[in-house]
Amino acid sequence: MNTPSKKICVALLALAAATGALADGNFKCDVPKAERKKQTELKAKLLADGWKKVRQVKVENGCYEVYGFNEKNERAEVFFNPKTFEKVGEVK
Repeated sequence: MNTPSKKICVALLALAAATGALADGNFKCDVPKAERKKQTELKAKLLADGWKKVRQVKVENGCYEVYGFNEKNERAEVFFNPKTFEKVGEVK
């Protein structure tokens, strides 16, 4: 393989890897820590709203990222504003 083709291959592989990493990180919440509600409150709200199970809640790009099973009992990865609990995005 000649050098220009090799460089193009490496660049395409790097781009593909970066695109996968951005799939989870394209949601951003700018909420100061002092204004965030507790993660346990979000979990309780989701269960009261019909979610079947909440496996994990963590902070990603300032948002609460929730892994679990939604009201349709489908696997879900959803991002919420930590101050308002408004849904800001979902990974399909």
